[in-house]
Amino acid sequence: MKLFLAMILCAAPLGATPLWAEDDGGTLNPEELTMGRVLEDVARGNTSMTNCAAGYLITKSGRHAQARALFETCANAGYTGAMTWMSQLDNNGLGAPENPDAAAEWDRRAADAGDPVGQFNYGLDLMRGRGTVQDEEAGRRMVDAAAAQGLPTAQRLQRSGYDLDEVTPDADNWKYAPLF
Repeated sequence: MKLFLAMILCAAPLGATPLWAEDDGGTLNPEELTMGRVLEDVARGNTSMTNCAAGYLITKSGRHAQARALFETCANAGYTGAMTWMSQLDNNGLGAPENPDAAAEWDRRAADAGDPVGQFNYGLDLMRGRGTVQDEEAGRRMVDAAAAQGLPTAQRLQRSGYDLDEVTPDADNWKYAPLF
């Protein structure tokens, strides 16, 4: 036994931290695979695809303020899916007051990045004049771009002759009615 201990002590460099000790530079046995860990990672700027996708579960669980913080960080890092989720949150007042202007801006950013959902949503914004100046022709061009990328909802809107009722639930008609 004494020989075994002597071998272990000689094998480790002098001053080395034993494996069972906590290092001042990190957390011993950190959380893994939890929403808390995802939020910590994103707060530190780790905007991986999986971390950004976890925002979906966070917002669906009703934690809209946390989802908003996650999606905004991911959107600003260039994730277009996070941009469209920021639009959804702003358009519906989830985690912050409803803000159609901000929603349309997130849609525009996603569209400019070539995201078909962003193109479709910004096309709707333009056609309705919600959060941006109304421009039906520009809106149709955006919808057409999304349809050309294979987005089924955009293709359905095209087939309907751009009838917005085709893609908008009746319950939302009040939201898109003219304000004047």
